[in-house]
Amino acid sequence: MGRLRYSAIMSADGYLTDPDGRYDWAVPDDEVVAFVTERERTADTHLYGRRMYEEMQDWEHVDRASGRSATDLEFAATWRAATKVVFSRSLTAVSTARTTLERELDPARVREIVSAAPGDVSISGPTLAAEALRTGLVDDLDLYLVPALVGGGLRALPDGVRTGLELVEQQRLAGGFTFLHYRTRATP
Repeated sequence: MGRLRYSAIMSADGYLTDPDGRYDWAVPDDEVVAFVTERERTADTHLYGRRMYEEMQDWEHVDRASGRSATDLEFAATWRAATKVVFSRSLTAVSTARTTLERELDPARVREIVSAAPGDVSISGPTLAAEALRTGLVDDLDLYLVPALVGGGLRALPDGVRTGLELVEQQRLAGGFTFLHYRTRATP
């Protein structure tokens, strides 16, 4: 049985986007993309909220003709090979291969997906991950801290959740990025 892990690239003050909804300050270089790709390779299933899926679906069409770097091509191939589940009440259909649509995040259904997956399951998107964190579904957090303070925007981690964390791994990456892998543990 795999583990459910939330992965997020966030500012040092905890935001995925700045107050204007931008994240150009968080674009990773090739070393960080290669590191993320290796981490994501162990997750053969990805759970997405609607907005995150809409951001990620462009990877479906990244190929040699796109002129992207070899590192981006490797990430795209890894992304296309994964099973994807999108949780959305507003989408009527999904447009990428190996992708299914679920209407709501049902904890029992998520546990079923994680139990059936041959490897880990990655959850992305702060709204969806917040629901999973609130219901105690998340086993691990993979946080990529960007050396920037943006002063507000879309929070990477939800308010109102209290969970103990154990630091399992840390690594300094290119451009001042810091990778932190935490395992959740029950808080008394």
